[in-house]
Amino acid sequence: MTAAVDYRTAFLQAPIGLVLSRQRLMVDVNQEVLAMFGAQPDQMVGHSFEVLYPSPEEFQRTGERISTRLDAQGRYADERVMKRMNGELFWCHVTGRALDPAAPHASGIWSFEDLSARRVLKVDLTPREREIAALLVEGLTSKGIGKRLTVSPRTVDVYRARLMRKLGAATTTELVHKLLVG
Repeated sequence: MTAAVDYRTAFLQAPIGLVLSRQRLMVDVNQEVLAMFGAQPDQMVGHSFEVLYPSPEEFQRTGERISTRLDAQGRYADERVMKRMNGELFWCHVTGRALDPAAPHASGIWSFEDLSARRVLKVDLTPREREIAALLVEGLTSKGIGKRLTVSPRTVDVYRARLMRKLGAATTTELVHKLLVG
């Protein structure tokens, strides 16, 4: 006879950061996500995801992107720069699922994986540079990034040139490599 599964304990002790959400508010979090963001439960539970973003603009634009990019099952994933409670910025892989794809922010479950052990932020980037860097790492072209962010490919090229200067990269391939390995 098998013992009953204690789902609450499984959620709290999962080896990856988990957050349950409603209307972009965190309604429950597990131990791993608290450790990752250096937070106490009362700093996250009941608060907007905005506290985990480097800027209010990035929070807003990511929310808009999630709404338009969900797949048929309501899933979304990306890599982005997030902010710990002490203000430290770090790369994070975020995967989520809206429980109702027709209402992307109504309720969902989100997982967070800290990528800082293998991807270190060594330079200060603007919010737009962070977004473009994340999409370059995904392998998108200027045209693809422009469509995703609703800006012109030329604007993307300007930001990519800034990123190349900041990171000392001569080519886009070298830039992506430096973004990946820090």
